[in-house]
Amino acid sequence: MLLGFVAVFMFSLTLPATRLITTASAANNAELVNPLFIGFGRAVLAAIIAAIILLATRSPLPTWQQCRALLIVSLGVVVGFPVLSAWSMQSVAASHGGVVLGLLPLATVMASRLVSTERPSLGFWLSGLVGSGLVICYSLLEGAGGIMWADLALFAAVVSAALGYAVGGKLAQEMRGWQVICWALLLSLPIVILPAIATAPQEPFALPIPSIISFLYLALFSQLIGFFVWYKALALGGIAKVSQMQLLQPFMTLAVSASVLSEPISAQSYVFAGLIIAIVALGKRMPVHHQTQQH
Repeated sequence: MLLGFVAVFMFSLTLPATRLITTASAANNAELVNPLFIGFGRAVLAAIIAAIILLATRSPLPTWQQCRALLIVSLGVVVGFPVLSAWSMQSVAASHGGVVLGLLPLATVMASRLVSTERPSLGFWLSGLVGSGLVICYSLLEGAGGIMWADLALFAAVVSAALGYAVGGKLAQEMRGWQVICWALLLSLPIVILPAIATAPQEPFALPIPSIISFLYLALFSQLIGFFVWYKALALGGIAKVSQMQLLQPFMTLAVSASVLSEPISAQSYVFAGLIIAIVALGKRMPVHHQTQQH
């Protein structure tokens, strides 16, 4: 649980760091960074470091079955979540995104239902539906009466991350957690390198220092080191139990958004964040059974 807390803290800075890249550039009249580059570029840098780590440690090649699981991890947490969340941060505040991502703990447990023997009870599913309804209501209120495209991107990002977390967490029971993300990054390199080059800033080193630091954080911590800790935690404590540490993530994101980005945090955001966390916490108290595998 402690490892899960550390990982969630690293992940909670992802949306504020992503938004800081564009806001810092706009404030300094510098070239605006394409959100696609934020998503793909951070994966390229992390993949290069991952390749060096795998070579230095002489890690064994994954099996064909592991490669198929690693491909799902790549599409979920290397491509899907970074690109979708970066695109959404052009339109909504990081604090808004942090509240929507309050569904991620529940979504992760739901994804574990597909890839593991965990079988949530009826009470768990009902609490999940209530939580989903609260998030939709929040998005309607914050979006001036309608669901924005950025909200849909955030919802898709939640699904992508949940699948990547669940599959990666199960895979980390077979191989080391840091190997899971390193191989996933390496497998994704052919997918992300061309879009990263095509959308790269013309003068990347002319970007403001805050933008550069934020991008390095996304590549080194949000995309790499955070997953070293996260997948290790999921492997040790189980996907359903440890994923509930993400309940703290909306509060962490709200706090960072207010302190670093000076975003005004409405009382409504705090209320909905608290309600969503309460509902997901209720879902955690509902039993999750384990189906006996038949041989």
